[in-house]
Amino acid sequence: MMFLTYFTSIILAIVALAVTKLLSFKDHGLFSQSNEEKLTKETITPLEFLKRRLRAWMYLISGPQIIQAAYEKSNGNPFEVLAPDNRYVFVSSPHHISELNNAPDTTLSLQAASKQMLQPKYTMTGFNWFDRRGTEGVGFIKALRTLLTNDMPSILPGLGSAISENFAKMHAKESIVHGAKGSPIYPMVVQLTVSTNSLAFFGKELASNTKFMKSALDFIEHTLMTAELVRLLPRVLSRPIGQLLASRLSSHQVIYEHLVVITEQRLLEQSQANAGKSIPKHHDCIQYILETAPKKQPWSARRIVHELMAIWFGSVHALSTTVTFTIHDLCLHPEYIAPLRSEVEGPAYNLFEQTARGLPLLDSFIKESARLTPVESMSTRRCALTPFTLSDGTHVGVGDWACTPVRAIMTNPQDYPNPLEFQGFRFVDLASFKEDLSVTLLSEGTRPSNLTDCNNSWHVWGTGRMTCPGRFYAAAVMKVMLANIIKNYDCKLADEKAERWFTWRSNAKSQHLDFGIVNDTLKSLVQGASDIF
Repeated sequence: MMFLTYFTSIILAIVALAVTKLLSFKDHGLFSQSNEEKLTKETITPLEFLKRRLRAWMYLISGPQIIQAAYEKSNGNPFEVLAPDNRYVFVSSPHHISELNNAPDTTLSLQAASKQMLQPKYTMTGFNWFDRRGTEGVGFIKALRTLLTNDMPSILPGLGSAISENFAKMHAKESIVHGAKGSPIYPMVVQLTVSTNSLAFFGKELASNTKFMKSALDFIEHTLMTAELVRLLPRVLSRPIGQLLASRLSSHQVIYEHLVVITEQRLLEQSQANAGKSIPKHHDCIQYILETAPKKQPWSARRIVHELMAIWFGSVHALSTTVTFTIHDLCLHPEYIAPLRSEVEGPAYNLFEQTARGLPLLDSFIKESARLTPVESMSTRRCALTPFTLSDGTHVGVGDWACTPVRAIMTNPQDYPNPLEFQGFRFVDLASFKEDLSVTLLSEGTRPSNLTDCNNSWHVWGTGRMTCPGRFYAAAVMKVMLANIIKNYDCKLADEKAERWFTWRSNAKSQHLDFGIVNDTLKSLVQGASDIF
């Protein structure tokens, strides 16, 4: 059982809000981030100050709506959004996006922004990484973009079998309600993602370790909850509360201890290989990170494990939420099932397993789902380490973040005709499928593209030289998970009118919805639940 849920963290955040408000009247310096001081250098009334603080706190529960409203008023110009702990400067024009991408890491840092988000000092056994990217090397990029991606053809068949088996086992455990059986989507997908990724990241030994796997699952929620509280609390409270949570929420420590043992063994094997001895071959992220770590100043087992923990968080959180929302859309748009099933049951799927690329119909369907229900409304996060000024004069102060409003950009009618309408095959090359698809499913006006693409109208994976190096792995795993459902099950949401998500900051969190499954041996449908996970 989870130690604390998101609901608990929200309640605690509200308490923190009240404390912070009281303290703010006496000493602005007590804020974890002091950007509020920069915003109030001009003379303003106490009433205006309170209004600003209220708007900043409202961002926590209405972030996507606030960003969208500001974007629509901006006319393509930069705009600011305030949060309780920070100031965000959003840019959406290709020119300004290019300026962010070209800024040196010593000025605008993705790594510093990630450090603020995840608070690794408290969530990853004291890992307090440098603000500047590359200070200790960037081997993880080659590890994910090259080594992991190149190994996908040998990994995918095994992952497919594991996904099919684990999905069936989890669904079989669900109880019958009102004479039918169903499954809670998000918790099920998260568990499936953890079990799948653990094979590729840590190997079979750890993937079969019950204690480790439970901690690997708990680690995601523990990290989000701890980091959020540390960010929101006043400075005088954030450190002791962070230390308390780090000691009580032990998932990060369990992961660390298990990984250190294996990593030390791998380092020993590496030394033996250098001495000419024969050693076992490993195909997992532990090995990839070890092989791409700096050679002049080799990483210790501890440093390698910290890198793995940071990558692990990213691999589970966004992937599982994206798959969940795509399952929602499969249930809400059943007219797409037949062509999708034909694709994943045909020769195209075998080719996909051999190359980790392809399945254009499923690729487009996932991309359209991610466009309308993105995990994040903010992308291209860069924390200013030194003052930065855009060409139009917009100032980004030290500690401020420069970002792109990814959700708003993806509903821009100039790039996406009928932007609020779900068109599952919007990104398919019509020339290849026009004769095979129903006319009602075809979409025109949007340039054909792939889920893993990155450009000025698609920032799901980040921007420019900082795009996610693991996106090819993530896209392939999403396709395997969804193909298993499409091939073997007919699904229906228990309550199609239930709220599908709630928001916290700029992030969309899936509601705990149930879905029923119908196939040759099982006919099921259950009442839906809409409690917050």
